[in-house]
Amino acid sequence: MPDSQAINQAVANLYNTYPFPPDPLSDLEPPGYNWRWSWTAAYNFCTGRKPEAQDIRILDAGCGTGSSTDYLIHLNPEAEVVAIDISQKALEVAQERCRRSGVIAKHNKPIEFRQLRLEEVPEQLEGQFDLINSVGVLHHLPDPIKGIKSLACKLKPGGIFHIFVYAELGRWEISLMQKAIALLQGDKRGDYRDGVKIGREIFANLPENNRILKQEKERWALENHRDESFADMYVHPQEIDYNIETLFELIDASGLEFVGFSNPQYWQLERLIANSPELKARANELGDRQKYRLIELLDPTLTHYEFFLARPPLTQVDWSNEDRLKQAVPELHPCMQGFPSRNFLDYDYQMVNISEAEYDFMQACAKNSEQQSVGELITKSKLDLAGVRALQARQLIVLSSNFLT
Repeated sequence: MPDSQAINQAVANLYNTYPFPPDPLSDLEPPGYNWRWSWTAAYNFCTGRKPEAQDIRILDAGCGTGSSTDYLIHLNPEAEVVAIDISQKALEVAQERCRRSGVIAKHNKPIEFRQLRLEEVPEQLEGQFDLINSVGVLHHLPDPIKGIKSLACKLKPGGIFHIFVYAELGRWEISLMQKAIALLQGDKRGDYRDGVKIGREIFANLPENNRILKQEKERWALENHRDESFADMYVHPQEIDYNIETLFELIDASGLEFVGFSNPQYWQLERLIANSPELKARANELGDRQKYRLIELLDPTLTHYEFFLARPPLTQVDWSNEDRLKQAVPELHPCMQGFPSRNFLDYDYQMVNISEAEYDFMQACAKNSEQQSVGELITKSKLDLAGVRALQARQLIVLSSNFLT
């Protein structure tokens, strides 16, 4: 069995051959947004409120070619950002990406890029971080539990940890293709260019009704036209896929609290069994983790888990208290496109339609330079407190909670 050092070197060799992700470099700021990389948006998702500080420390743990780092720098202008990766070639691309986009030149806080394995973080990085981002990394480690512990120990109390790892059920066909390529490569396994060549030859010759080919065409072909993406998906030397049971073993090992999945719509059991009172009654007897397992068994399309952990204390706000809500200062959610308009894209790139009263209130939030409270703004609005709660629940506005400090 290969040792950890050999596995890490094989992973580094892959990404030195095919730096990932292969997003093109640009002289423009990052297009759009990923709300999970905005401190305000992510913190609001986890707690229901705006964070008290913006001058934070962020660790991008496994930054690859810097697409995530570019966003983290751009969306968090007051933050110190440290980006690490195992691949020197990927880091070079990451630094060039962030230089060309202009985000570094506009940033007033330190930005640091370091070639570093996740397992080395406790000894090599000083201090702790308010936000740790680790997307598509832990499942490529020889020991993911050691990796998540290494990162967890660097998370500040009250900090949040954003993680993305693979799900086994939605990647079943991918796993089969990985094994097929490895068999045909034989002694050439580890030659990633040969692996891509063999993989493409297989797809070119499979019959049209083949399940693996159909899945590739329906879900992955658009991104896999790039060899970097094809290699990352099909010829990776190290991959551990999870199910709900093994995922929570990983989470529990971190010593952190599970806050929630960042795609909550998928985890609504109602969408699968809403028409059966008997099934709903039986499901209500299950614990949360059992419900999650039931959902992924009934809808095995999920290819990855994306979620937040936290180190206590992380205070979540209940805005059902009227006095509390009236004291809050509202502002627009930082991740939206197309506002001001009654039809625009929300934080999750979903089209939303708002009423005239909601539009007027959001306009008042946008112009709220005097930091007026919800209670003050609704006296001039047709929107009531229930309407304000609805805007907050849809993450169209963010509320402060100064009463907690």
